[in-house]
Amino acid sequence: MIQLKNSRSVQSIFSDLKKLSKDETAKRKLSFKFESEFLNYQPYLKNFSSQHYKIFDELAFKLDLQGSIDDLFAGEVVNKTENRPALHHQYRINQQLQEFNFKKITEPFIKKIKKDNFKNIITFGIGGSYEGPKLLQEYTKHKASKLNYYFISGPDRDEFNSILKPLSGQKNLYIFSSKSLSTDETLSCLKWLGKERNSTNSLIITANSKKAKTLGFPEDCIVPFPETVGGRYSIWSPISLSAALENNFSLFLKGGFSADKMMMGTAKEDRQYQKFIRILAFSDLWFSNFKNKKNRVVLSYNWKLRSLANYIQQLEMESLGKQPHPISIFKQTGQSVFGGFGSTAQHSYFQLLHQGTAEFCADIIYSDSSNSPLSSAQAKGQASLLSSTFKGSSNLLEQTNSNSPVNLFHLNKLSLEGLGFLLASWEHRVFVTACMLQINPFDQYGVAAGKLIAKKFLS
Repeated sequence: MIQLKNSRSVQSIFSDLKKLSKDETAKRKLSFKFESEFLNYQPYLKNFSSQHYKIFDELAFKLDLQGSIDDLFAGEVVNKTENRPALHHQYRINQQLQEFNFKKITEPFIKKIKKDNFKNIITFGIGGSYEGPKLLQEYTKHKASKLNYYFISGPDRDEFNSILKPLSGQKNLYIFSSKSLSTDETLSCLKWLGKERNSTNSLIITANSKKAKTLGFPEDCIVPFPETVGGRYSIWSPISLSAALENNFSLFLKGGFSADKMMMGTAKEDRQYQKFIRILAFSDLWFSNFKNKKNRVVLSYNWKLRSLANYIQQLEMESLGKQPHPISIFKQTGQSVFGGFGSTAQHSYFQLLHQGTAEFCADIIYSDSSNSPLSSAQAKGQASLLSSTFKGSSNLLEQTNSNSPVNLFHLNKLSLEGLGFLLASWEHRVFVTACMLQINPFDQYGVAAGKLIAKKFLS
């Protein structure tokens, strides 16, 4: 139940928000910039001002947002439907704990893989076991690497054959990733591999070691991670083993830890970071609930981040795609997230974004690079054009009807540390949004229901 912190009611705050949504004379410009070692942020949020932020912040106080954040990092039971904490952040915060010490857990397996001189690393997994490792591998792949990396989601046999048949007879390592070991897609691949798999060329990453043993995996082939780490939050865990084979993975964890420290800190720069996260969450709620902008496009203008939109899509839509709390003032509990590599997207669906009638928000991520000066220019140009802040004389520009809220993210460091900071920050954005909506971002019963229905059709 909502705990009121002062005499002003939640409904009174909601009334103020409704009034603002109809007030065309309300101050429109949000004067804010966030700058850090890893990331700079600039909002182009027309119709979301400091006045809007102040009202949302009052609501956050009433809902004890800070208490929920403290509970998360203290290891309290925040995943109430499954009666457990959400401890994915422990991999980046408290690596002294054996259970969350990424290096200690993975080092024996990494040494074994390198010693055996594998040529191809094939990872089987779906959802978080696929999107996270794939994103990291694309981001960090070395040109001089002697290893080739492949990712198979299943359960389509054509996908399986198209990747594995050309690799037949080569020295392959098969990595199976499944938290529960009840994932039918991954188990199908395990079955299809048959006698090709043995104790010398396969590993399994799971929270269900007991079942792994029944499937024929000996103890030294089982890479553990805890049940308190959700699939879409597992990028910080041994699920990302393949990315650690050629990279200093501690840098990725360090970047995430930097975001966590700022989220929990009390210094001036920490408070600025916390305001940055709140602006992202509050504006998402404002535009989706009061301005009918139920879609958000995520565009990364760097080839190494071409899978970022897919990763964020799962993170947000599985976390926030829930029924609203009965006493919540918000009825829209998440946005439909889509996107991709920005330069390619410009030549597919940007026509609709610029001149169509669809209502949407946009997140644009870019980095300065000597390899992609055009991509950086495109990112800044599209942010300006989509938000209608670009002033041009061309008749074509005058025909655009874009007036969309845009968040522009500039990655200062195209590094594992910078990526860690970005992804941990996005998790904080999702968690703050969930707290404001009073929903649990750590369960996914809709996904489970879909799996059950599929099994009925198989029987």
